[in-house]
Amino acid sequence: MQRITRIAFDYNNPEKISLLEQYHSLLLLLKSHLTDRTFSILASPKLIDNNQYLGWYTNLEGQPLLLDRIADKSHKNKITKTLQTRINDIENAIKLMPLSGEERSLVLVWLPRIKSLGNQIYVINDEPVIVNTFEEPVLPAVVPVIPPKPFWRWWHFLLLALLLIGLLGILWYLFCPFGKQKLAVRHPMAVVVVKKPEPKPEPEPKSTPEPVSEPKDTVPEEPTSTAISEPKPKPKPVPPPAPKVKNPPNCITKEEMNKEPNPSKMAIVFDNSPSMTVTLNESPSEVERYFRYLWDDYGRNMSEEEKIKYEKRMTRLPTRLSSSKSVATSSIDSIQPNIDISLVTLTNCPAADVSPFYKYTNRVSLKHKIKQLTPSTTDEAGTPLYSGLEKASKILDGITRDDYILIISDGEDSCTRNNICTLANYIAAQKPRLKINIVDIAGEHKIDCIANATGGKVYIAQSPQDMIKQMNNAVSSLKINRPICQ
Repeated sequence: MQRITRIAFDYNNPEKISLLEQYHSLLLLLKSHLTDRTFSILASPKLIDNNQYLGWYTNLEGQPLLLDRIADKSHKNKITKTLQTRINDIENAIKLMPLSGEERSLVLVWLPRIKSLGNQIYVINDEPVIVNTFEEPVLPAVVPVIPPKPFWRWWHFLLLALLLIGLLGILWYLFCPFGKQKLAVRHPMAVVVVKKPEPKPEPEPKSTPEPVSEPKDTVPEEPTSTAISEPKPKPKPVPPPAPKVKNPPNCITKEEMNKEPNPSKMAIVFDNSPSMTVTLNESPSEVERYFRYLWDDYGRNMSEEEKIKYEKRMTRLPTRLSSSKSVATSSIDSIQPNIDISLVTLTNCPAADVSPFYKYTNRVSLKHKIKQLTPSTTDEAGTPLYSGLEKASKILDGITRDDYILIISDGEDSCTRNNICTLANYIAAQKPRLKINIVDIAGEHKIDCIANATGGKVYIAQSPQDMIKQMNNAVSSLKINRPICQ
């Protein structure tokens, strides 16, 4: 790949970092659904020069030239038309893609950015390439065209208004009480009032006194009437008593959680290295062959078309990363509310990234952070597992309370030669109440010593079904998924 240009990049700006990660996710999503020619309009960004610059790369060969510097208008219009055709192809492909809710939201956010007038457009052998500025999208203003109304329509509305006023006046004159009084005064003979003869009162029948009877303990009958009486309101049914809730034997009460002065904490060490982009639908031997292809020039005899097809097959969904994200976010929901969780991310060498602890009320943000993880494409990309384990142990107690670490990884450390088994033994000696479980996606048993030293367990997961089962087992064995008593 050749570099088109480089742009200064603020690596300490979390918003810029988030946009870069989202763009990487978008490229991974679109690549397998677009033709190579259509996908070529999207340049690939990489952090370079100690993360001070963002380099934009492409597979196209030739001298890149800014579209705005092309003087020939017909040539420029031709390139612009090609660019619009490529964008239309992307939009049409997206309509046919089976997208999840999260993927659809990502596409809807980034389509306006791809079409933004603020992007830099380069041309390589008459092929346009978009260099995204990661700024707010600038879309062309659309001025609505209002057709002039013919003059005769004004007379039409004026006549309708006059007719309506006249009609309202007539109705008011005929039905308003004040108008009727005036009509009766001016024309006294116009209104003839016919009075109906009043009925003669019938003589009241003489009533005979009824004998006084002793009161009985009976309910007096209601007097009957020839008029239809309103039905009596039916008494509201009394709801049955709520059934008693049968709680599971291992549930935890809210009082028990509130009384705990020093509740446990947990750290999730999540592998976000490039090797996690490999599909879970291939055998371990085929995955090992793919890694030799990437690192040992194993595919030097393959044509460019064969390489593209091979890479698409080996990175198709579900990948190690997509499955790990899915099961990790679902497992977080089952962890007790009184346990705060920190996320330790393994993305770049030499050190891991550590987040603050997320409380139960903020776990939505934690799950969102996991879903947004994207492997780095820089030369520093790797798996700093030694650093991640060391940092995770430092933010946990493990002495006066039970604390936990859950490692989700597909291999050993690729950033240092320090012995991670020695580190695990040291942690176990210093923090005897710190327990570490491992979900091993590669199944190579290279880091089993971490769990063995701390009394934890290793769970092998090499398929989507295994991922769900083994992640649940890993959380369950830590005994931090007790449900709340109802």
